[in-house]
Amino acid sequence: MDMLLMFVLALLPILWLVLALCGMKMEAWKASFGALIISAVLGIAVWKMTPINAATAALEGMAMAIWPIVIVIIAAVFTYNLTVHTGAMETIKGMLTSVSSDKRVLVLLIGWCFGGFLEGMAGFGTAVAIPASMLMALGFNPITAILACLVANGVPTMFGSIGIPTTTLASITGLEPTQLALTQALQVAPFVIATPFLMVMIVGGGPKALKGVLPITLITGLAMALPEIATAAFIGADLPMVVASVVTLIVTFVVALKMKGEVPNEYALETPKSEEKLTPKKALTAWAPFILIFVVLVLTSKLVPFINGPLSAIKTSVNIYQGDPDAKLTFTWINTPGVLILVCGLIGGLIQGCSFGEMMKVLGATCKQMAKTILTMLAVLGCAKIMGYSGMIASIAAFFVGTLGNFYPLVAPILGALGTFVTGSGTSSEVLFGSVQQQAAQAIGANEYWLCAANSLGISAGKMLSPQSIAIGTAACGLVGKDGEVLGKVAVYAFAFVIIMAIGIQAGVMMGISI
Repeated sequence: MDMLLMFVLALLPILWLVLALCGMKMEAWKASFGALIISAVLGIAVWKMTPINAATAALEGMAMAIWPIVIVIIAAVFTYNLTVHTGAMETIKGMLTSVSSDKRVLVLLIGWCFGGFLEGMAGFGTAVAIPASMLMALGFNPITAILACLVANGVPTMFGSIGIPTTTLASITGLEPTQLALTQALQVAPFVIATPFLMVMIVGGGPKALKGVLPITLITGLAMALPEIATAAFIGADLPMVVASVVTLIVTFVVALKMKGEVPNEYALETPKSEEKLTPKKALTAWAPFILIFVVLVLTSKLVPFINGPLSAIKTSVNIYQGDPDAKLTFTWINTPGVLILVCGLIGGLIQGCSFGEMMKVLGATCKQMAKTILTMLAVLGCAKIMGYSGMIASIAAFFVGTLGNFYPLVAPILGALGTFVTGSGTSSEVLFGSVQQQAAQAIGANEYWLCAANSLGISAGKMLSPQSIAIGTAACGLVGKDGEVLGKVAVYAFAFVIIMAIGIQAGVMMGISI
């Protein structure tokens, strides 16, 4: 009975978030601070944290929110806002719609292919903020654009930011990274193939939208899934999403150019009319910030160790949480996506002829636009740290392991989703529950790789639902305060994913799958 009570109490901050956002239609930053207060009160009163430990746990979470998460969100939205300010976005819109004026194809190119690349290289919200903003600029309904990008952003998360979630899980559990990555890629492959179909149906208003675009939709899913599996098997955990997104971008682009036939009116976007001829110089100038982001993120990644190493060494580690002197928070000052994207945005602005003073005004306006989102990030990460350090997360996990026994695999992906819902981070979910999954596998005699990979699989569903991800999307599209509406819509897809995942993982254990 005590285990059940602790489980229910530990869920209260999460239940509050769902109730406040969906039921009470509360603004995300207010709901998140409510969850922070609830977690602090429970941590002190029930889990016996000292007030100073609760306060410093929250402070650590807030520091983590500011660096690197808030900085990357501001940098991504600033880059987009700057391209709008300089008029470059109109050129980009014209180029994209010259490939296709079909919004079903455009959501695949931008939300799926380009978004997957951003997640693979940078993560931390860029794959929602930038593609959703671009789709909105092309004329998509903002809610639809956010919803499509949230669904698209789920499945790449385990290999996001050059595979950090997967390499983190491997280091925590001691599992071999390449074998773990292959297991993950195989588990997620059906969802990778299915996601483009869902995106088309989201922007097209239902299954009827698939008519006429079934081939390209299937091809773009396969072009992501197959290279992801191959890269995981032969290279390892760092590059599956980067390689897969580049392959699917090229393949989808070529197939889109070869598509023939009239676009039905209900799916057609008006192509911007321009009297000025598009030259290669103008095209390169318009895309300059995004090209720079691509080049710089590749050059500073682990793919180029002689650059990555020295830049990554410029960091500071501090102990903020007073309950554990070994709990260090590391701030990487230069080789972090936010700083790199911000620098690329500024250089891109100069290339586009924007003065430094103008860029500072755009940056100031972006910070003002993102103010409530920043507050949401601070509260969500503060809450997550209290829940982790106090033992609330452990109580949730202990309940599932202790009560389900051999049916524990049913909840393995649910825990992964829960961790990402609370923290907004696939990496944090691996930290919270990776060892739990491994211990559970040992207890019930299941394959450790299969069950640990299930945590990463669940991350795909949790990422869609995370208040952090939703807040990033609504802020980028100027819909602050609409978080509850977006959560209600995306929950349908996330819950469907996690139910199918749970059944698949349980079936795999019962069949004795070993990879």
